[in-house]
Amino acid sequence: MAIGRLNGIIRAWEEGRPAYAAFAKADRLLAQELGEAPYDGVVFEMEHHPYDVEALGDALQYMLNRKTIAETGSIAPSVTPLARIPANGIEMNQAQAKQVLDRGVYGVIWPHVATMQQAYNAVSACRYARPKHAPLYEPKGARGDGPAHAARYWGLTQAEYYARADVWPLAPHGEILVGLMCESPEAIENLDDILANVPGIGLILIGEGDLSQALGHPRQYDHPEVVDAMRRIVAICHKHDVAVGNPHTSEKNVERLRNEGYRFLMPAPVRSYGVAGQARELAGY
Repeated sequence: MAIGRLNGIIRAWEEGRPAYAAFAKADRLLAQELGEAPYDGVVFEMEHHPYDVEALGDALQYMLNRKTIAETGSIAPSVTPLARIPANGIEMNQAQAKQVLDRGVYGVIWPHVATMQQAYNAVSACRYARPKHAPLYEPKGARGDGPAHAARYWGLTQAEYYARADVWPLAPHGEILVGLMCESPEAIENLDDILANVPGIGLILIGEGDLSQALGHPRQYDHPEVVDAMRRIVAICHKHDVAVGNPHTSEKNVERLRNEGYRFLMPAPVRSYGVAGQARELAGY
């Protein structure tokens, strides 16, 4: 049986529409609620929340709905889980990426990536090693081999998992999304070279909070200097046809962000309003 696209975020882009996601802590009850919401993905936040791989594993299981799987025949969760790891790009921490991928997430968000070396490391850490003569050798894979749990979560044999567990769009069939946080003036200055020379980057997510701090205007997202910096990021991403994301999407700015070409929009899951309700309103569902 042919297995279709598993990563719902990549599926949205391949269908020509923006993807909607939300940050969330690795909590089983919140994961259950998010699993029923009309998002394309969720980013389990482990940079500012505790880095707890066991809690992440529980959250991933609570996102699965056996009734939906039985009715649709889809083996993947309806909402695609990613994880933002704690390590900044300069820390070059491959172990955290390996552990969350081994739990079964479909992508890794890397904070504070500012140089080509850091970007290369991010992609490399999400890929298995392959022979030098193999196609798509670069960036050289550095992910350790331990696929059993992830393959089971994806609903695949280990051989099938190996075939799909590569980074997109470098590998068109790949299901793993590598997202880099662009959140400093240095990162903006290097972004054009990064996207021109490091294949396998699927998403640039603007870190408005840290970027505004670095520019001397903390959390002043409407300050002209901050707005101009964000426009530069968007323009560079468009030049290289790489999706760009905004982590502070709301009913006030979602139309503008879509018009400006953002393809990864993140409305916050607010319990008092309802995760599903907010997602439907912002996504136009």
